[in-house]
Amino acid sequence: MHSVSLANTRYNATGSGEGFVLIPPRIAQCAIRRMALPDAKSQKLMRVALIHDYLNQYGGAERVLEALHDLFPEAPVYTSIYDPDAMPAACRTWDIRPSWMQHLPVWRRLFRAYVLLYPLAFESFDLSAYDLLISSSSAFAKGIIPRSDAVHLCYCHTPMRFAWRTSDYLAREGFGAARRAALTMPLALLRMWDVVSAQRVDAFIANSRVVAQRIWRYYRREAVVIPPPVDLPPFCKTPPGAWFLAGGRLVPYKRLDLAVQAFTRLRLPLKIFGDGRDRARLQAMAGPTVEFLGRVSEVERRALFAGCRAFVFPGEEDFGIAPLEAMAAGRPVIAYAAGGAQETVVEGVTGRFFHQQTVEALIEAIAATLTECYDAYAIRRHAEHFGKEAFLARMRSFVAEAYNG
Repeated sequence: MHSVSLANTRYNATGSGEGFVLIPPRIAQCAIRRMALPDAKSQKLMRVALIHDYLNQYGGAERVLEALHDLFPEAPVYTSIYDPDAMPAACRTWDIRPSWMQHLPVWRRLFRAYVLLYPLAFESFDLSAYDLLISSSSAFAKGIIPRSDAVHLCYCHTPMRFAWRTSDYLAREGFGAARRAALTMPLALLRMWDVVSAQRVDAFIANSRVVAQRIWRYYRREAVVIPPPVDLPPFCKTPPGAWFLAGGRLVPYKRLDLAVQAFTRLRLPLKIFGDGRDRARLQAMAGPTVEFLGRVSEVERRALFAGCRAFVFPGEEDFGIAPLEAMAAGRPVIAYAAGGAQETVVEGVTGRFFHQQTVEALIEAIAATLTECYDAYAIRRHAEHFGKEAFLARMRSFVAEAYNG
């Protein structure tokens, strides 16, 4: 196992947060000059592979993978399943290598039912040709088996939520008592595998402090915190619209039901972008002021962020990129005070928190926002600390030290 010191950048193992330092972009740029990764010619000698859980949906984890691919554009991407129609067109130019799970019957519809097969799929990859392996994982990708002298770095979006935070996950998914009972043994097996496979990682990178705490709690491993990259389009201050915005993947744990109910009660306009299995339920409870936009293009997405009065973020996320995308457009965020939002939203400067995950608490925060004024330029400047260039600088520095150390 390779030793990675990074003494000044680790999250304190006690979970107190003391000793945690984000690498500022300028310092990271200096580190790149001192410890640069091999140039394009010699990178061919340092054989690199990227590993990602699955490529059948597009969200924050996939944006991280895109940035990692920018660092190593020649690296193949190993994954369990790959649905080209669910991913941006640019991904079709990558060298993507799905596992044997790609040949399972109707995997697009049943990919969750195959949950016990994912560990086997990732362990079946022959990665003996690679010197550096970077896994992008919220579940299974970190479980690869590297060559004994290879370096394996894991960018961990979170330890698998359904295995370690089972009660919350099953409640939000609406599982009944029978299905919960049937999952008891499979989830116990997954937890055991998860702990064992974590020991195959040489160094962990967490996307937030809260995830670093979980990595320590479940794996007893320390982690460097490097926030994921945020798209920073050119900033042009425009007057806010009268409507609010929410959206992303429409799945139960995002708690968009709180936003739908709150804006229905207030009779204020809310636009929701995105799609997912929770859409029908959300639409059934929505009043006439709530509009569902479905999937939108990147251009439309940016226009929505720029035009809204505020972005509403009612779920607990491990990090949460969408609030920072809103901030990049100079718009404030109304967020539930938990998870990664506590590390990106500055109360009174870039937005407002609500502290109970209830419709009433959200309504109170929305009402307060209606009377508040925010400095769009200050919000944008805050978002720039989380831009893609900052992410790439931090990752290059970390990878160089880990690989050369």
